[in-house]
Amino acid sequence: MDKPSIDALNPSLPRPRRNPWAVATLRLTYRFQRNWFVVFLALTGLFVAGPWSAPVLMNAGLTGPGKAVYTVYSFFCHQLPQRSFFLYGPSASLSLAQVRAIWSDTNNPMILRHFVGNPEVGYKVAWSDRMVSMYTSIPLAALAWWPFRHKLRPFPVWAFALFILPMAIDGVSHVVSDLAGLGLGFRDTNAWLGALTGWSLPASFYAGDALGSFNSWMRLISGVLFGIGLVGFAFPYLHASFAETTEQIEVKFARANVAL
Repeated sequence: MDKPSIDALNPSLPRPRRNPWAVATLRLTYRFQRNWFVVFLALTGLFVAGPWSAPVLMNAGLTGPGKAVYTVYSFFCHQLPQRSFFLYGPSASLSLAQVRAIWSDTNNPMILRHFVGNPEVGYKVAWSDRMVSMYTSIPLAALAWWPFRHKLRPFPVWAFALFILPMAIDGVSHVVSDLAGLGLGFRDTNAWLGALTGWSLPASFYAGDALGSFNSWMRLISGVLFGIGLVGFAFPYLHASFAETTEQIEVKFARANVAL
C-alpha cells in the first residue's frame, strides 16, 4: 500500500506548484516577522521625524509641503502653539499671551491651533511637546530593550498602569482645567503647587505652558514614562508572538521540502 503524500498528511501546507501565492505570502510574512523590529524602527523613525520637517520646510520657503505636514499630524494632536516647540526663532516655545498677540486675541483652541509661526518667532513642530516625548520615547525605549529582550520579562499589568498613570492624571487635569478657558484654569496658574512649595521656585515655573514650566515638565516626563511602560509591557509579547510564528512557518516549509 502506498504511503500518503506529505500534502495529504498536511493539507494546510503550501503547495509550491499548485498554489504559488500561498508560498509567496508565507515567505513575505516570514521575512517581515523575522525583521519586525527593524521595520518598526524605520516606520516609527519616519513618523517621529515627520513633525520636525514641518518647521524645516516652512523656514525653507516650502510652505505648501510644510502646511501639508501640519495637516497630516493635526489628526494626531491638538497642535496648540503654546504647548509646542518652535524652531528658527529666538525661543523654543511661546506663551499663550504671545500667540494671542501675534495670531488672534482668542482663547478658542480651534483657532489657536492653526498658528504655525512666522519668520520672527520661528515655526512650530507639527505636534505638541507631549506627543514629541511620548512618540519619541517609544522607539528609544525599544532600542534600549532590544539587547536585553531574552532576559527581561514583560511588565505586569499593575506596573504598566503605574507608568501610564502620570499621563492620565496630567492629561485629564489639563482637559478639566481648559474647560474654564485656555489660560484661565487651575493648571494655568498652578496656584495649588505654589501653595504646596511655598512659592519657592521662579514664577515662570508655576504659570503657563512654556518650556521649563511645571506643565511643560509634566507633559515631557509623563510622555517618556508612557513610552517606557508601553515597551516594557507590550514588546516582549510581540517578540514572542513573532518568534513563534516564524518557527511555525519554518516547520511547514521544512516538511513540504520547500526553500524559504
